[in-house]
Amino acid sequence: MKVLFKPWLLALLCLNVLSVLTVPTAQAHGEKALEPFIRMRTIQWYDVQWSTQKFNVNEEVSVSGKFHVAEDWPISVPKPEASFLNISTPGPVLIRTERYLNGKPWTNSVSLEPGGDYEFKVVLKGRLPGRYHIHPFFNLKDAGQVMGPGVWLDIGGDPGDFRNTLKTINGEVIDMESFGFANGVFWHLFWGVLAAGWLLWWVRRPLFISRYRMLDAGLEQELITAQDKFIAKAVLVGVPVLVLALNAVTANRYPDAIPLQAGLDRILPLPAQVNAGTVNVDAIKAEYNVAQRAMLLQVSVDNRSQGAVRIGEFSSSNVHFMNAELADVGHMPGKDDVSNNGLSLDNNTPIAPGEQRTVTIEVRDAAWESEKLDGLIKDADSRIGGLLFLYDDVMGKRYISSISAAVIPKFN
Repeated sequence: MKVLFKPWLLALLCLNVLSVLTVPTAQAHGEKALEPFIRMRTIQWYDVQWSTQKFNVNEEVSVSGKFHVAEDWPISVPKPEASFLNISTPGPVLIRTERYLNGKPWTNSVSLEPGGDYEFKVVLKGRLPGRYHIHPFFNLKDAGQVMGPGVWLDIGGDPGDFRNTLKTINGEVIDMESFGFANGVFWHLFWGVLAAGWLLWWVRRPLFISRYRMLDAGLEQELITAQDKFIAKAVLVGVPVLVLALNAVTANRYPDAIPLQAGLDRILPLPAQVNAGTVNVDAIKAEYNVAQRAMLLQVSVDNRSQGAVRIGEFSSSNVHFMNAELADVGHMPGKDDVSNNGLSLDNNTPIAPGEQRTVTIEVRDAAWESEKLDGLIKDADSRIGGLLFLYDDVMGKRYISSISAAVIPKFN
């Protein structure tokens, strides 16, 4: 038979091949995948910084910062009774060597308290050269990953120079990159061959139709032979005996082995600062203008401190909207997650000590759309959350308030 290829079919095939070859490399880790109300009102990151963004294989880099566990935790998200802080990387390009929470070494999952602030630090070691987009993130049980702010890390050097050695309790120095590799491969092959042999023993004979005819003829007793029963009994007894015997050998060879930890750490939040509560902020309402990509927040600020304060920043889902008139208190300019002119006030004069003022904050920026935060108005839980930063320029103090409010959409 002669097969004819039409020109349009060949062109379509070429386009498919080109589309596969020209697909850009993924540069994100799903930080925009979760619903906006989860990203805004669960883990609220701030002051996150990296010790360096350029280093070599075998050199260490650390990420440190703080996060606030929102008081207005979404009702549809399980409470953070088991959470794990990790680093999101595109493969094993780094290894984690140390991790601290509030200055304490931390290896297990942890129970977080809504309303609490925590300080973290993670120390990493370069493993594979390249340029990678890296995030700290919290894995919340039954909720998913809440990403922290991401950065690009440039790792130089030769991958062959990487070393990951440690000394065991008996003084032996082992290479974690290859320790137990041959043993693992052997046992995977052993159990794979045993399983394949067990399956082949049963499928070597005619199946389905032939066996159905024997059952229909009342010859079911002949489907399983005495040899089949003998092999089944041998496997039934032999496998548990082999596993128990090998477990005894391993325990005898490594008597001081420490099992993988499955506990839950209890680490209290940072103690309340002396100036905490001296500037109280209460969100009254929030409106989102879809056409203008602007969030209008009305807040009541009660300044009980001893100095005048000004609103300098609103942070939500790792995006920082800065008050342009307070440029000296903002983040470094040019960063992707910073809108240096995104925040404006109806009254930008300092709020005097003892004064209580209702302030209207306009947060206008394309980031609401590019970061998929405008989808908030389509959520079943349409509430905004974030951190509002107020500054006392004279006394050099910063006040942070976690705010939230139901969002009313505006379409004109």
